Amino acid sequence: MAMHTGKPTAVAEGPGREEPPDAGGGAADRHRLTSLQGLAALSLDAMASVAYGPESIVLVLAAAGAYGLGFTLPVTLAIAALLAVLVASYRQVIAAFPDGGGSYAVAKRHLGRRTSLVAAASLILDYVLNVAVSVTAGVAALTSAFPSLHGERVWICLAVLVLVTAVNLRGVVDSAKAFLVPTALFVGSILAMITVGLFRDGPVSTASAIGHASALGEGATAVGALLLLKAFAAGCSALTGVEAVANAVPSFRAPAARRAQRTEVALGALLGVMLIGLSVLIGRFHLQPVEGVTVLAQLADASFGHNAAFYVVQFATMVLLALAANTSFGGLPVLMSLLARHHHLPHVFALKADRQVHRHGVVWLALVSAALLVLSGGDTNTLVPLFAIGVFVGFTICQVGMVRHWYVERPGGWRTKAALNGFGALLTGVSAVVVTATKFTEGAWLIVLALPLIVLAFEKVHRAYAEIGERLALGRVPQPPHRAPSLVVVPVSGLSRLTCQALTAARSLGDEVLAVTVTHPAAEDRQAAEALRRDWELWKPGIELIELSSETRALGRPVSAYVRKLAQTRPDAQLTVLIPETEPAHLWQRLLQNQRGSVLAHAVRRDTDAVICRLRFRITAAATPTPSGVPVPRS
Repeated sequence: MAMHTGKPTAVAEGPGREEPPDAGGGAADRHRLTSLQGLAALSLDAMASVAYGPESIVLVLAAAGAYGLGFTLPVTLAIAALLAVLVASYRQVIAAFPDGGGSYAVAKRHLGRRTSLVAAASLILDYVLNVAVSVTAGVAALTSAFPSLHGERVWICLAVLVLVTAVNLRGVVDSAKAFLVPTALFVGSILAMITVGLFRDGPVSTASAIGHASALGEGATAVGALLLLKAFAAGCSALTGVEAVANAVPSFRAPAARRAQRTEVALGALLGVMLIGLSVLIGRFHLQPVEGVTVLAQLADASFGHNAAFYVVQFATMVLLALAANTSFGGLPVLMSLLARHHHLPHVFALKADRQVHRHGVVWLALVSAALLVLSGGDTNTLVPLFAIGVFVGFTICQVGMVRHWYVERPGGWRTKAALNGFGALLTGVSAVVVTATKFTEGAWLIVLALPLIVLAFEKVHRAYAEIGERLALGRVPQPPHRAPSLVVVPVSGLSRLTCQALTAARSLGDEVLAVTVTHPAAEDRQAAEALRRDWELWKPGIELIELSSETRALGRPVSAYVRKLAQTRPDAQLTVLIPETEPAHLWQRLLQNQRGSVLAHAVRRDTDAVICRLRFRITAAATPTPSGVPVPRS
């Protein structure tokens, strides 16, 4: 376990190839993102949201009939304005907090530790739910095209999740390269559809909507402020993923902050153009929502006609929705790394593999998402009510934190910037309240319950690390090390080369060596014990053999009890238990072993404070005796 004082840093523990986060540069830089790769790796969530963002607005306004649909463009423009505010804000977040973390980092510096933990918890919930929602939505598009696969949707969801996880374990650059083509295909098809649609006087085709019941309300002639507010809040689901770039700044190549800022602006520009363009087409074609057909499918039908281009849009949408989970794999492990460095999560999440991958964060995210997929039965509608609440909470905290940032730093024009962030905080805060209230009975209560529980878990981990640090006296100069008499205990069960090597190693380690063997009262066990005693006396290794009698077949408890007794009678000695084990040449042969070493190690670790040393005798090749009696390996 790694503990730190002062500025938090991650410390790798034990052997292995993982290293703490670094500042980048050199050979490691090739495993980091360029601006274009960052757009592909971290924008999939935001890009895919254009498939359901405009539809969410239309479905809410449809309650007011055709008159209500006329407000689609004004609501979308308000969302686009909020998008511009968020992009401008997160550009400043990236510059001020180049270590990543987004709203968590902003809140930690300007709003206090507890508020920052709320922001982190909301981001974690959003990222995990994004994986589940994206995968299920993509698979739903697939099963809509091929209904025979509907019964296998859970297995298909898990297969997609395994694919995305495997790509991300190879590194963020490899994931960006893998998803660059699907992202470009989706963005290109949407922009082409908008461009072609703007030159149409009316829809080319309505074949996709024929035969489907209309979801349009009847008899409504007025649109109230509450309906517009609900439509605005629903459409804000298109803003999920905007914060991902700011959370993953360390994943970019140097200069990381500048590349991340360019990526954030490009993401905001593309997302804004697509949202507004789709909204204009909805009004131009007087589109009405129907059951069983997405708004995006109807727009593709109206712009291109029911032809190959229509199916290209559907295919690109399906693929991007399924792969939008990659945004979470790019942002959440970096956030978890930051939390681990601040001692709010286990330090293992701060470790990096060779390809600059936070492997433990990636695997954890995959496992939790897999559990959600199984529990929801691969149904998108079960998960959607839980989605986007967390991100609005994070948006609001980040905006409030940036207001505080401008007030403290007071650069040129700080009042204007603070006012902009304050207005954004008001909009996202209202959206968070409205979404939570309207979706509370549909499952949003789970998020309201989970958010404080995650914060409490952060606090508990932090207290545990603080207690450990206090016990270890971290930050204080310890007493000078001194030499203590060492006593090494070696459990043995018979005479062999393994026994000889273990006792040789023990003599090298300690001032005094004791060999112990556990005996049982059964007749066959007594015979074995007597044979070992005779052989030991003939061998004369110069080390005492102590027999530990046990009425049961237990092995670990007698040894641990003896070590505990030694610790009481020899309090000045440093006790070490050296456990000899064989390591076969082939992995399958390990199944043939009796796991005696593991049993002993577990018992000694559980019951004593002795140092445990497990000596591995590797069996790498067969050996044949030479005339002199010395074995030599076979060629």
